[in-house]
Amino acid sequence: MKLNRLVLPAVVAALATGCASNQTVQDTAEYQSLQSQQQQLEQENQQLRAALNSSQQQPAPAPAPSESGNQLLPPNAKPGHCYARVVIPETYKTEMQRVMVSQEDSKITTTPARYETVQERVLVSEAYDKLKVIPATYKTVTEKVLVKEATTKLITKPAEYKTVTEQVLVKPAYTTWKKGRGPIEKIDDSTGEIMCLVEVPAEYKTVSRKELVQPERTEEVKIPAVYKTVTKKVVDQPARTEKVTVPAVYKTIDVVKQVEPPKEKKTIIPAVYKEVPKQVKVTDADLEWREILCETNTTQDVVRRLQKALEDKGYDPVWIDGVYGPKTRAAVVAYQKDNDLASGQLTMQTLEHLGVEL
Repeated sequence: MKLNRLVLPAVVAALATGCASNQTVQDTAEYQSLQSQQQQLEQENQQLRAALNSSQQQPAPAPAPSESGNQLLPPNAKPGHCYARVVIPETYKTEMQRVMVSQEDSKITTTPARYETVQERVLVSEAYDKLKVIPATYKTVTEKVLVKEATTKLITKPAEYKTVTEQVLVKPAYTTWKKGRGPIEKIDDSTGEIMCLVEVPAEYKTVSRKELVQPERTEEVKIPAVYKTVTKKVVDQPARTEKVTVPAVYKTIDVVKQVEPPKEKKTIIPAVYKEVPKQVKVTDADLEWREILCETNTTQDVVRRLQKALEDKGYDPVWIDGVYGPKTRAAVVAYQKDNDLASGQLTMQTLEHLGVEL
């Protein structure tokens, strides 16, 4: 029972990480050649799950090797440690190989022809007739140009008025009785009031009014024509052509003539070889149990130092937060591939290679 308690946590951790490892391998194009090995690993995992289910009721049997020789459980496992199957990259060795740098060829050497220079009289242009254009001559004349013809137009003359002033009766003359104003207007002291008949003159008002002298009318007015004096050039003698004969033109030039034809000589150039290094595969990629970093043997401080080491090496984990997330995992896989390390999980070998101590 004690052995069962020690082996079971490591097996469960290996199964949990082993599934993630298989998915990573399948998603990577360069590990497509490992499909058959991954299928076999899945069969072994199924056998391991069955063994784990039975181990809860009886002591766990010793791990048995599969048909291919790979073990279902990690060998020499230690309590409290996690293991997973990771991809062991291919190994290569350098061999020198003789490579052709340039193929066999032939070179043709040409002896140029021999020439000498002689003088010849060469016709440059033949004699021909051409028409000479004599331009027209002009003279300046002044003339009166009609700009606008004479026209007539109708204009409207407004009506004419005069102002007439007259007296208008406002109130006619009339007589009225008025009381006397003093003793002198009494006949004697024995009489009563004195009444006087007074004549009030008529009232007039001076008003002004307009009186039509001549009604509104239209009249026809003549507008004279408008002329402008202009100066212009007119043809005095039109343009004309005359036939002129142009003589032929000759030139003495130096002519190079071939005295001896060219000659060819063919030379064979042998092929050139060079010893160059070549990478030859020694072992294929494989899956192997390796100790990895998991939740049981790590802390945030270890992950934080891992992220800092990756960043120092040029592999950006995006955040240095002590969390082993997708970005940190991608940086780890890239570092493993670039350094030919076992990939798929965060192995102890990777931590040592980065200089991270637990």
